[in-house]
Amino acid sequence: MFEKEMTVGSNGQVVIPVALRKTLKITPGSKMIFKIDGNKIILEKLKIDSVNIFRETSKKGKNVNEIKYSEYEDEIIKRNKS
Repeated sequence: MFEKEMTVGSNGQVVIPVALRKTLKITPGSKMIFKIDGNKIILEKLKIDSVNIFRETSKKGKNVNEIKYSEYEDEIIKRNKS
């Protein structure tokens, strides 16, 4: 289990440590869910993160107009399995 103490800023913001962001592939624009369980806050990354899917797909160098719908669908299925 990873544990790191962080300080809440004046606007109620907390920085997610780099190690956690890299492990969960959290990037600017990633969607997160906050849950309360007793005295704990649980932060989860959405399973389908369309921002990251688009970002990773665009890095492959294909023009968006050249991507077939089936390729996009395959990519979503592949990412949901991991």
